[in-house]
This record gives sequence, structure tokens and C-alpha cells, in this order.
Amino acid sequence: MKKLKMVKGSECMACLQCVMACSEAYYKEFNPDYSCIQIVEKKAGIRPMACPQCGKCAEACPSGAITQNAKGVYMVNKKLCTGCGACVEACPFGLMVKAESKPNATKCVACGLCAKACPMGVLEIVEE
Repeated sequence: MKKLKMVKGSECMACLQCVMACSEAYYKEFNPDYSCIQIVEKKAGIRPMACPQCGKCAEACPSGAITQNAKGVYMVNKKLCTGCGACVEACPFGLMVKAESKPNATKCVACGLCAKACPMGVLEIVEE
């Protein structure tokens, strides 16, 4: 399964370059609310958080627009997505994004743009 992970032993400095790269890729603007990766404060410190590919969004989608690809990544089919927001409500991590100005929901697809944007090399795409 392909996933975005934090490099073991690395420290996030919360510069938001990953957040910016994601929101600009999907929405052509820097808006942290439109990013599929979020910076959160945990007991272990500040950490980037992205979709763990749990599939809760797919289970909640009434139109069957979210399916898992061969690499284990859940993808939103924009042609089937009705924009109802059921996936956003179902995401236990708050990582599904549905901007009012856009017809479809978005989520992390482990594309790696955020990892490339990180100046500290904190993020990586891994196969599990």
C-alpha cells in the first residue's frame, strides 16, 4: 500500500510548505483548509498528518465515487462524485476536503508533491 509518512526521527518545523503545495495543486491557491495534509500538534510534537488510506470515506460515499486503486490508495472519481460531503463527515481524521466553490471532494492520493516541497525532508512516500 502506497502512503505518505513522516521520516522516522525527523522533526517538522511547521513551515507549511507541504500544506501550500497541496492546496495549490488542488485549488490553485494557498488555503490551509483546502490542503489534504494538515500540520497537527501531538504528544510527540508537531507532525504532518495525511490520509492513512483507511477507506472510511469510500464506505460512506453513496455514489461509489471513492475506490481503492491497485496501490491501495483511495481515489475520488470526479465524474461520479456528487459533492454531497458524506465522505468529509465520515473521515475520522478530518482530512477529506470539500470546498464550497468546487463540485468534488478531494483527499490525499500520496502523490508526493508535499514531500518534494518540504525543505526539511520530513515526508516520504512509502510502499507498505
